[in-house]
Amino acid sequence: MTELELKYGCNPNQKPARIFMEGGRELPLTVLNGRPGYINFMDALNSWQLVKQLKEATGLPAAASFKHVSPAGAALGLPLSEVERQIYFAPEGELSPIACAYIRARGADRLCSFGDWAALSDVCDGDTARYLALEVSDGVIAPGYTGEALEILKTKRKGGYNVIQIDPSYSPEPIERRNIFGITFEQGYNDLNINSAMLDNIVTANKALSQQAKNDMLLAMITLKYTQSNSVCYVKDGQTLGVGAGQQSRVHCTRLAGNKADIWWLRQHPKTLALPFPTDVRRPDRDNAIDAFIADCLTQEEKAEWIARLSGVTLGSDAFFPFGDNVERARQSGVSYIVQPGGSIRDDQVIETADKYGMVMAFTGMRLFHH
Repeated sequence: MTELELKYGCNPNQKPARIFMEGGRELPLTVLNGRPGYINFMDALNSWQLVKQLKEATGLPAAASFKHVSPAGAALGLPLSEVERQIYFAPEGELSPIACAYIRARGADRLCSFGDWAALSDVCDGDTARYLALEVSDGVIAPGYTGEALEILKTKRKGGYNVIQIDPSYSPEPIERRNIFGITFEQGYNDLNINSAMLDNIVTANKALSQQAKNDMLLAMITLKYTQSNSVCYVKDGQTLGVGAGQQSRVHCTRLAGNKADIWWLRQHPKTLALPFPTDVRRPDRDNAIDAFIADCLTQEEKAEWIARLSGVTLGSDAFFPFGDNVERARQSGVSYIVQPGGSIRDDQVIETADKYGMVMAFTGMRLFHH
């Protein structure tokens, strides 16, 4: 197939709409079910790049939950703890690594993941499809699907769930173009290879960086590479905790993502875990009730005491921190590691603030703006 006609563009008044390859080449994807729209494809193609690069960088299965061309969450395929199973509404029993990756990506920010686009680095299996079938989601992209998984997904949304299979060997042309207001922009495709060698320039007094912390830094940077800028994300144990995207001020990104990370942690507060829910309550209703309980029923003292227990969090930023206030806010959400490009005229102040709290901070020298 060389092109695919779409119902409309970003909005119903934007017609005609299509996706196609220049020069009449074949599209590197196949729609196996449903009828994905313009924004669906934007989410699908951005999220696929994220999970593909994340697996290449870490060697682990990866998944992402996308909304409006930015990740609500991204994660590696690591086993779920019993608490994670509870707060992510995961099924009992053994789960495949790719299922764990998506459950963790979706669970990072369940309110923002409502109606998401899912991306999987590996073949979608029955475990993943069964979990997807229970969630409110627009579609999924993966390099393949087992027969069992496809059969399950085709029953979702009265048979209209969007399922896209992409050729994992596909690479884009080195030059990309887009039109804005009738004017064509051209630039080189962002093929930056994010790897552990970018973490060698540790600028703080504390230089102790474990392999887990390195993986979290890689996850943070690759997530930011496909997040609308300005952007900041918090990561712990192979999953994002909160992503702050598209803010005009960097400290507002840090606050937004930090508040999401705090909510993720407060979902694990003993009082939150003890909330009784009838078995027939809908998942979105449960999410909203938990969010309201955290906001209105936990006291400020209870919240502060519990958040103070959070530690070992990694913070990534797509561009340099201009002031130490970002580090101060990060510390409030348990940040121990920071990865950022560096290059501010106030780098010394930022480093000094990180040193005050014994943090490890790496300068990559590479900005990760995405627009």
